[in-house]
Amino acid sequence: MFQKIRNDIKVIFERDPAARSVLEIFLCYPGFHAMRFHHLAHWLWQRNIRVLARFVSHVSRGLTGIEIHPGATIGEGFFIDHGMGVVIGETSEIGKNVTLYHGVTLGGTSWNKGKRHPTIEDNVIVGAGAAILGAIRVGENSKIGSGSVVNREVPPNSTVVGIPGRIVYREGNVYSDPTGVAGTPDPEGKAIKCLTDQVTALEKRVDDLMKELESARESAPAARAAP
Repeated sequence: MFQKIRNDIKVIFERDPAARSVLEIFLCYPGFHAMRFHHLAHWLWQRNIRVLARFVSHVSRGLTGIEIHPGATIGEGFFIDHGMGVVIGETSEIGKNVTLYHGVTLGGTSWNKGKRHPTIEDNVIVGAGAAILGAIRVGENSKIGSGSVVNREVPPNSTVVGIPGRIVYREGNVYSDPTGVAGTPDPEGKAIKCLTDQVTALEKRVDDLMKELESARESAPAARAAP
């Protein structure tokens, strides 16, 4: 238990530049508190003390704003930044060194029992407000953009953004943002830029046609006046 606490503190110092002291982490980090509750709730769940496990989880939710089902499996190095509104379902499986920001949902899409929540592999980062739904797998070293809704498999080393989630970076294929904002995958911006370019080209074509028409009108009287 003490080794897990030390590891969690180390992870917070590594991933949150706002962390200044161990005392601050103990007193002011809801993600740290939620993991302490979850370790107890998960221990009870594995020993079939289900009602007490759910009660511990419920207390944790009220105190931290983070809801982690006691049946969820979470690996080492897990970090929840800010944390308010995070929901992790019963059959979720989270690998090592995963980071979630506030408002993330690891939810299900079925009322059937069995595996119905996502599996998040090692070193994944999930941005604020993202929802990963269903018994899908998010490959290692992937990033899920803020506000994205992911309902299909994500291969390793990918970046996913949008609703529904779309892969905009994979296996070293660097995304070139058409809006000029370096390092910011934005497929909606790309689509808008394409439409804008088409409108600009059409406007230029209309201007050219209008100039040709005016030129033709000016030359017509001269042609009629010629002997």
